[in-house]
Amino acid sequence: MKFLAFLSRITVTLVVTAAALGAGWWLWDYYMNQPWTRDGRVRADIVQVSSDVAGLVTEVKVADNQPVRKGDVLFLVDPGRYKLAVEQAEANLQSARAELSYRKAEANRYSQLGSNVVSTAQRQEVESAMAKAAAAARQSEAALDLARFNLERTEVRATVDGFVTNLQLKTGNYVTAGQPVIALIDSSSFYVMGYFEETKLPRIHVGDPVSVTIMGVATRLKGHVDSVTRAIVDRDRTEGTGLLPNVNPTFNWVRLAQRIPVRIALEDVPDPRDLVAGRTVTVEVVSDEPQKGFLGTLAGL
Repeated sequence: MKFLAFLSRITVTLVVTAAALGAGWWLWDYYMNQPWTRDGRVRADIVQVSSDVAGLVTEVKVADNQPVRKGDVLFLVDPGRYKLAVEQAEANLQSARAELSYRKAEANRYSQLGSNVVSTAQRQEVESAMAKAAAAARQSEAALDLARFNLERTEVRATVDGFVTNLQLKTGNYVTAGQPVIALIDSSSFYVMGYFEETKLPRIHVGDPVSVTIMGVATRLKGHVDSVTRAIVDRDRTEGTGLLPNVNPTFNWVRLAQRIPVRIALEDVPDPRDLVAGRTVTVEVVSDEPQKGFLGTLAGL
C-alpha cells in the first residue's frame, strides 16, 4: 500500500510538472512566435478636398462629421468674377466669329475673280487671313469652354462617399486653387494596419484569415492578410557627405525586434459609421497549421 501511495505521488508530481512545462511552453510560443499583436490601428484613405478655382467662400454646405455622398456640394466659391469671365469669353467668341465670317466672304469673292484681276500673292494673303480668323475663333471657343468650366468649379463637390472630419473652413475664408481645405474620409476604404514583430513574419502569409478586435468592442471582425510592407526606415543609417552612408557607431547589445506593418483587408465590414480611423485593435492571424513543439509532442503521445 505504501508503495502504491508513493507511486501515485510520483505520478501526480510528474503530471503536474509536465502540465506546467507544457503551459510554460505554450505561453512562451504564444507570446513570442504566434502571429498576433495589440499594436494595430484602423486606417482609411483621406481625400484632401481643394478648390479648383480661387476666391472667397460664400457658403459652406456641410457640417463637421457629416456623412456625404459622391457629388454632394461641400462649399461654394464666389462666382461673380467667373460669370464675368464667361460673358467676356462669349463676347470675344462673337467678335472672332464675325471676323471669320468676313474673311470667308472675302476669300469667296477673291476666288471668283480671274487671275488677270487678282494676283497669286493677294489670294494667298486672303486665305492666310481666313485661316488666322478660323484659328482665333477656335481659340475663343476654347476660352469660353474654360470660363464655363471654371464657373462650374465654383461648386466644390465630394469626389467619394464618406465623412467630413475636422472641418475648419468658414464662410468668408479665401481659398486658393489646389490648397486642401476639407478632409473627407472615404467610407469604402477602411482597413487595418497591424505592426508585427519581425520574428513573427515567417508565420504570416498573404491570404491568411485574420481576427480583429477593436478596443472596447466585443464583436470581432474578420479579415485576411492583404500585403506586407517591403521597407521601413533604417534608423541606424542616414545620408552622409560625399554620397557615403553615415552609420551609427554605437551598437545596443539588447536588440528589439522591428515592427513591420502588415495590411489587413476587412471582410463583412460593419456600418462605416461605427468605424473610426485611428482606433486601436488587436490583430491575430489565424493559422490552420498544427502546433509544434512541446505541446505537439504531448498531443502525439
